[in-house]
Amino acid sequence: MCTTIILEPDIQQKLAILGEEASDEVADVPATQSIQQGIAHATGFVYNASREGGGTTRLFKVLQTNACRYACKYCFTSCAIRRKRTTFKPDELATTFVSLSQRRRVDGLFLSSGIVPDANTTMEKMLATVERLRLREGYTGYIHLKLIPGAAFEYVERAVQLADRVSLNLEAPNQARLSELAPDKEFAGSMWGRMAWAAELIRRARQEGRTAARSLTTQFVVGAVGESDRELLRTVQRAHRELGLWRAYFSAFHPIDRSPFAEQPAEDPTRALRLYQSDFMLRDYGFCYDELPFDEQGLLPRDRTPKQAWAERHLHTPIELNRAPRQQLLKVPGIGPKSADRIIAARRETRLRDLAQLRALGVTTKWAAPYVLLDGRRAAVQLGLW
Repeated sequence: MCTTIILEPDIQQKLAILGEEASDEVADVPATQSIQQGIAHATGFVYNASREGGGTTRLFKVLQTNACRYACKYCFTSCAIRRKRTTFKPDELATTFVSLSQRRRVDGLFLSSGIVPDANTTMEKMLATVERLRLREGYTGYIHLKLIPGAAFEYVERAVQLADRVSLNLEAPNQARLSELAPDKEFAGSMWGRMAWAAELIRRARQEGRTAARSLTTQFVVGAVGESDRELLRTVQRAHRELGLWRAYFSAFHPIDRSPFAEQPAEDPTRALRLYQSDFMLRDYGFCYDELPFDEQGLLPRDRTPKQAWAERHLHTPIELNRAPRQQLLKVPGIGPKSADRIIAARRETRLRDLAQLRALGVTTKWAAPYVLLDGRRAAVQLGLW
């Protein structure tokens, strides 16, 4: 039997508790530098998330409550862990956000929650917060709203109407892994099924020209229960295909004191980075799931990018950059969608003959050079000493 201790701190104490504990919710894709150096993106309850077109945006990242009915083995809100619990009332949270926004300390809201006493009650409070912002305060800025597993259709529908982005954390790639990670949760209906509802509501709104959430995302816990990269990316590919998933987020497992997994080692953050890179290959680079360079255990290489590993196995004939179509350019390590477009635009005006031209176009030339021809010639490559 799980016991929840409810306290009634003041607003500042709630903000400290519920802002700090929202930090495990991933809202951004890590850069290689931040993986290697451990650079944090969050300062208290303000999370500096990268914009798709460049730059950052400051999100007020907070939980409606950190109380939860579930005993998920990896999670800081698990009811099996004895800790301080508190809840923001909808008006309290909306007023707090408006104050921060008016003082220009934040640019948008990322609202998640523990689940207590049930999914519908939790979503009612979250939606009441967002409705206060939209309808009473006239707030028109960015809101990312988490969907609660098992919530009724009308709550999912209202969330899609109010938010700019909605998401639901699948946590694991399938029911077998989820049962190890979060024994009380059900994958197909209460989680995947709710995402399918949201995806269909977003699709219909676009067709009918109605205002609705622009995108749907999810998150996975990586490395807690022995799941392979193959399992995770198989589910991600299915979500892209069936749900129009905008992006998957990957949270490398780290143990939490007093949790059932407290003695398990933390997962290498580089693994999460390789999963992101593979997801981009599927979503933006035209690769198929079957092309991903898994080893016999279904894992991706850690010592190089999955695109580099694929090229080592398959890209034996160098690609002439002055003639190659965009899809072929995207197969080359070091060339992404933006640099591929720049190459195509540049070669309309001139012949590409040296690596300096490619660097100016945003190509990572040390990765690309072994696999390309420039005006019929191989690029000069610095050989290793050993």
